[in-house]
Amino acid sequence: MGNRLSKIYTRTGDDGSTGLGDGSRVAKNHLRVEAYGTVDELNAQIGLLRAELSADHEAQAFLETVQHDLFDLGGELCIPGYTLLKPECVAETETAIDQINANLPPLKDFILPGGSKAAAVAHVARTVCRRAERRVYTLSQQEEVNEDGLKYLNRISDYLFVLARVLARENGGKEVLWRQRNAPRHPEA
Repeated sequence: MGNRLSKIYTRTGDDGSTGLGDGSRVAKNHLRVEAYGTVDELNAQIGLLRAELSADHEAQAFLETVQHDLFDLGGELCIPGYTLLKPECVAETETAIDQINANLPPLKDFILPGGSKAAAVAHVARTVCRRAERRVYTLSQQEEVNEDGLKYLNRISDYLFVLARVLARENGGKEVLWRQRNAPRHPEA
């Protein structure tokens, strides 16, 4: 386990650098820092989503597991060459997606983020997840990263999309379907 912080401010980052888990220092806007910082942001968004759900909501346990996995992913991104996230995480997420998607009608149209506050928060988390995936992918083009982390982020964004659909329908709610405002008019045949 790493060092425990007894003093929160260290002043070591005042020059625009930050320490990685291996002790090296990089600029605060380094691709690696952007990647694990965005994973951390995603974790915070999922915490917000969990706060919107009742304590006994069926998604709570899985979302807590996701938060732990994201912390692991952030840790491995912070320590070059280190791997914490296991391939099973991807398969477990696919199973969770299949379970919550089973009772939803097929998606035939685009939906707008919203439907309920919890659904909207899930959509925000989904978009942050996609950004985290882009940041980790960009890092992977220059440095080695665990492929399972990229796969995991891809699946988590899918899970969050399906969960948003579920949450929009809870308590008699519904999804809002996208309609093109200025759709071209087609002459009748």
